[in-house]
This record gives sequence, structure tokens and C-alpha cells, in this order.
Amino acid sequence: MTHKAHAKVNIFLKIVGTRGDYHEINSRFMLVKNLFDTLSFEPKQSDEPFELVGDFNCALSDNTIYKMYLALQNSGYAKQVDEVMAKYALHVKKKIPTGAGLGGGSSDSATFLKMMNQEAKLGLSLQKMLEIGITVGADVAFFICGYHSANVSGIGEKVEEWDEKWLDIEVFTPDIACNTGLVYRTFRESFLQETVRDNVLKMSFMRSEEVLKQFPKEELNDLYLASLKAYPELSLHVKDGLFFSGSGSSFFRIKDEVS
Repeated sequence: MTHKAHAKVNIFLKIVGTRGDYHEINSRFMLVKNLFDTLSFEPKQSDEPFELVGDFNCALSDNTIYKMYLALQNSGYAKQVDEVMAKYALHVKKKIPTGAGLGGGSSDSATFLKMMNQEAKLGLSLQKMLEIGITVGADVAFFICGYHSANVSGIGEKVEEWDEKWLDIEVFTPDIACNTGLVYRTFRESFLQETVRDNVLKMSFMRSEEVLKQFPKEELNDLYLASLKAYPELSLHVKDGLFFSGSGSSFFRIKDEVS
């Protein structure tokens, strides 16, 4: 049985404060219907305690799925998890590009957590999964909740479902992988004091289609200009009618609204 791990876009992303080394956000996340990785448990072919099969561009120790595996072990579920992973390898077919502001790693790890909860019969409540997920990554909470649209705040751990239709989103990702840490550092060094927060609350109560119609991309995403400064080659892909997701490098549009 395969499981879909959808990408997301940030309809808007406002930086509203800092918490130590982290940035507090107010954002609207929406899943992308037609862009997802697929995950499945398949019979194991090696003696490795954790066998991950897929096209990844990072070391296993840096992979968010592996980090979720360790988080489950450290949360007291090592026996049940290892019993499953003694029989199965996790196969991942990657479609979501990395370094693209689409949350692919967070979505994969959240999906793996749900799969393991079912396969290992862990009986984890939503709240318990959220507690484990936040130790792996800030965006993981949104994907655990399973909403197609949500207002996300804090450092990503506060997720409130936003009741609206699921939009048909088209994503354009140039061959540029943006480092989230670099983009946030650039933002903090060059743009933090210039951030306009006047419309944050207004955006949170508007439908996503209305937000995209009313505000320019520079105001919708506080990381947009920081990403352009950190990666000047992104400017070659800026076009009217396209919006910028997360820390980049992906742009998107709503198919029904933009030709």
C-alpha cells in the first residue's frame, strides 16, 4: 500500500517575531493536490536496522524520515518500531524537489510517522504525534494534521484548519536549491527591521484566492526579497502572476485564476 506525502505552498508567510534562533511566523499553508512523494513498506533486502530506499541528496543521518525514526525510538517506541523495520524497508519515490520551499522532507517524515503508527499499532493520539513531530521539524505539524489548508503560527507548531476549497495549484521550481538557514539569516540581517506586519491579521481571515489577488508577492512572503538576495539567480525566474513559496525556490500560481 502506498501513501501520498503532498507538497505545500505558503499562500502568505509573515515573520512576526523571533524566539531565540527561531523565527515566529503567521502563514497560510495549502497542500498541492498533484505534487507528492509516495511512501510504502516493502520486504527488506538488507541487514541494516533502518533501510531507506529512494533518491535522496543527503546523508541518512540528515534525512528527516530517519530523524523521525530516531524520534520514535527516543519517545519510548523503539521495540515496536524496530520490529517493523526488521521486516520492511521504506521505499520513497521522490517527486517534490528539495530546497524548494515545498516542505517535502517534513511531509515525508509526517507520513512515515502515520504509517508507523498504523503498522506498529502504536496507538498514538494526534497530540502525541504532534509532540514527536515538532522535535523533527517546524513544518511537520501541518502535515501531521492532514488539513488541506491551515493558518500556521508560532515556529510552525500551531496549526488551525482554514475552511476553504482546495485550490488547484501549479508549481514552478527552477534548478536552484535554497538553503532555508541561509535565507532566514539573510532575512534577519537585512530585512527584519523593514518587515511590515500591518496586514497579518487581515490575511489570516481572508480566503487564499482573495489574499493572492489583493497583495503583491513582495508583501505576501517576507522571505521573498531575502531569497533573491541570497540567490540572485532566482530573479531570472520572476514573472507576473507567480507567487513565491516559503524560503524558495518554487513559484506557484492558481490554475483557475491565472492564465
